[in-house]
Amino acid sequence: MATSDLEDGWKILQKHIAPNAFHNSSARYDAPKCDEDTRVEVTGEIVGFIKDRNHPQRLMCMTGAAGSGKSALQQSIAECCADDNILGAAYFICATDRSRNRASTIVPTIAYQLGLNNPTLQRFVAAAVEHDPSIFSRSLKTQMNVLVIRPFENLRRSEEFDISTFPYAILIDGLDECLDEPSTTMELGRVKTKYDAEDRQAELLSAIKDSLLNDNLPFRIFIASRPELAIRTALGTGGFLHGLAYHIQLSDQYNATEDMRRYLRRRFRDIGLRIGQPDWFTEGNIETLVQAGSGQFVYVATVFKYVSERRASPVHMLKTVLNWTPGQATRPFEALDMLYTNILLNAKEAYEAVDAHSGRNFLLLFKMFHLSGNDLLLRYVKDPGACTLRALLNLESNALEILTLDLRSLVYFEEEGSAIMKLTEYHKSLSDFMNEESRAKDLFVPYSRVKNHLAKCCMQRIIESPELHSRT
Repeated sequence: MATSDLEDGWKILQKHIAPNAFHNSSARYDAPKCDEDTRVEVTGEIVGFIKDRNHPQRLMCMTGAAGSGKSALQQSIAECCADDNILGAAYFICATDRSRNRASTIVPTIAYQLGLNNPTLQRFVAAAVEHDPSIFSRSLKTQMNVLVIRPFENLRRSEEFDISTFPYAILIDGLDECLDEPSTTMELGRVKTKYDAEDRQAELLSAIKDSLLNDNLPFRIFIASRPELAIRTALGTGGFLHGLAYHIQLSDQYNATEDMRRYLRRRFRDIGLRIGQPDWFTEGNIETLVQAGSGQFVYVATVFKYVSERRASPVHMLKTVLNWTPGQATRPFEALDMLYTNILLNAKEAYEAVDAHSGRNFLLLFKMFHLSGNDLLLRYVKDPGACTLRALLNLESNALEILTLDLRSLVYFEEEGSAIMKLTEYHKSLSDFMNEESRAKDLFVPYSRVKNHLAKCCMQRIIESPELHSRT
């Protein structure tokens, strides 16, 4: 094939990539990453897995709650791999950046980065595109085979390069934020968009399993995601990645409390140097914030961003955070509120769109189970083991699991005694958000409404009681 044809193939490929998704793109300037002496244990586990070429598993999946620091960890791993010359490709998905939130650009972007590592591989990739310029409209598995697998196999057969020295780490961050292509003919609702996104995420995972995990390939893949439906199903019992993937559950396996202390202490000291007041904060301030953070980095990162506002006094801003009470005009937790609002709103619309849930109020039901998990409603139920809240509300046996299907980045189930599952939040700030109308806004459910609905259900169960009818 002529050189000009190969150049044309490479140029066509470039039109289908997402440069903003690179780990070192200008769009991600100053991307969050781990401080040098934080998240040491989990970083060591991830890097150790990637560098162990003899490890039986070649795919690592890290799931964690919203705001647990997954993207910061992924950025640190990407930089570490780049420094060690083993980074083959990285793709950082972002739901709010249209150039890097579509599944269609992931495989071409990976192929492009891999090609940059070797001119011979680049020629093979370009030739594949030149041979079939419509490859970008094919399935993700077909794209992976044509743009990555076959060119790499051709490189191996050419014997022009020592494959063992090829950069082999492929990183994908934010799988849960990956969307399907926007419709060009109609405006899709949020629920349909969510379902389509889940299908594409599952398709990408399947393509990785069927292509990149081939025994003859050297790649190590590291994927980070919230524990949403697609990856949770794939990794769960019976899922197509169960047993194939090395799974790190970040929020469950690692306590970030000490790292959060280091993070705040270092950031606050830097502010002290900037303002010429090294003693502007106390260790007590840091401890208060860390305890409020419940082990989730998003809280302390939000606090730091608020306190470090360059046109305001950090002393005043810190005092605002520490002394904040509902009703104040200031909004130090606005970033957290947006995070919770988006997750809850998406879950609400997906749940209420199901015909079987017609007439049910998602927010009311979740508030009731959420309060029950915090033991505030148990006083209304004499024996929670025999008469669960689910039964009292006349819901099906798996109602709570279905209700929280899209909330697993915020809550999890904790076994509490025999056959009792307690709904537990990863982060205390979720309760703070849900219980304050000025923060939750349209998602707010008054406690009086919860009590009234519970009383109504109790009366209904009494009316329907066989014992009552047997006495009349």
